[in-house]
Amino acid sequence: MPTSPTDHGVTLKLDRSLISDLPLFAELEAAACDDILETAHARHYGKGAVVFSQTEAAHSFFLLLHGRLRVTQVTAAGEQIVVRFVNPGDIFGVAMALGRDTYPGTSTAVVDCLALLWPSAIWPQLIGRHPLLAANAMRMIGGRLQDAHQRLREISTEDVERRVAHAILKLVDEAGQKSAAGVEIDFPLSRQDIAEMTATTLHTVSRIMSAWEAAGVIESGRQRVVVRDRPRLMAIAANADD
Repeated sequence: MPTSPTDHGVTLKLDRSLISDLPLFAELEAAACDDILETAHARHYGKGAVVFSQTEAAHSFFLLLHGRLRVTQVTAAGEQIVVRFVNPGDIFGVAMALGRDTYPGTSTAVVDCLALLWPSAIWPQLIGRHPLLAANAMRMIGGRLQDAHQRLREISTEDVERRVAHAILKLVDEAGQKSAAGVEIDFPLSRQDIAEMTATTLHTVSRIMSAWEAAGVIESGRQRVVVRDRPRLMAIAANADD
């Protein structure tokens, strides 16, 4: 198996066991996984590190093995929005698959992260040799587009409280860990992050979450969110009567 240095100088063995169970490599044979790993490099990103920036030349594409990343965009009006959070097993920065030569957003490590990266120039070769890789990647990107369309519908048609409830429930589904208090989102999440996810203001998110906390629906602290009463939060998201 190939080895790859991380930016801390530690050599990581790129064994196919790292990737074989991930959606990007679904149904690929062992020899294909080994071939794809031959051109990969492992890199560690400390908390707060910028992996790439909006409009930067798309030099690489990535697969997150460990940690969480926040992807943001600055709009033409100068407002920052949170596009999504990248979870372990997700591909990101796949600009060339979308016909772009620059990154459409900025990716920042929310916690310490470990990722595999490949030069963007090798993408056509890899999908030429392994068409299933392209099909898996397009399926994952398609899922992200569906999520984006859902968020656009929510922003266009729902009140703010429902949007915030939907955003927190989605993060619980992606990154929820059971705790004594309920289900905790397992990475630092600020109210500003939630505001930027739901196209609203920090003041509004703080007001909503403080009310939910008083009602026992959630528990929150500095960059910490625990859902204590998921059925109640789901009812809020659905706009159901209490």
